[in-house]
Amino acid sequence: MSSPKETIDRRGLMLVLSSPSGAGKTTIARRVLAEDPEITASISHTTRPRRPSEVDGKDYHFVDKQTFTQMRDQKAFLEWALVFDNFYGTTRAPVAESLKRGRDVLFDVDWQGAESLRTQAGQDVVSVFVLPPTAGALEERLKARAQDSDNVVARRMAGASNEIRAWDKYDYVLINFDVDKSVEAVHAVLAAERLKRSRLTGLQGFVEGLLTEL
Repeated sequence: MSSPKETIDRRGLMLVLSSPSGAGKTTIARRVLAEDPEITASISHTTRPRRPSEVDGKDYHFVDKQTFTQMRDQKAFLEWALVFDNFYGTTRAPVAESLKRGRDVLFDVDWQGAESLRTQAGQDVVSVFVLPPTAGALEERLKARAQDSDNVVARRMAGASNEIRAWDKYDYVLINFDVDKSVEAVHAVLAAERLKRSRLTGLQGFVEGLLTEL
């Protein structure tokens, strides 16, 4: 009798996290990436200026608008969007390779990016929308991180209503009362989605082998 295989080959999934700016999705994303070795970050290209705390190639690939539009016209992006006068986009090739190897990819994108990914990738996408507990908490978080001017904070608050209206397009919705509990919730989503029969590419062969031993 052959020794049982402890893992079943599977196709990777695309975990999409979205929220209005300041609701905590980036904090949650960083925690999930640090705690789960089976998932990697999709590093977007952007024309937004780099913040002091950000590292090129780690947080984003920072490019000028000419470079971005050239890449867009060459169909290099799986999705792209214009947000607050800046372009954001996800390159296609690295994502496809990760999914093929059974490695999950996390996307920290807005509702436009999420919609594009659903259109492009279909059943590979698992989407989670993060809501703030209150509008006041959202504004406090934007101001507390001290990375944007007052004008930018005001624009982000004004845009939050458009973001929040997209909540019902997502597979899962969580209210970020507590970061630790929100991170636990995302881990639970990943655990369940990884067990979906449609993603377990090696399951049929495993079952057939099991039946031959009975």
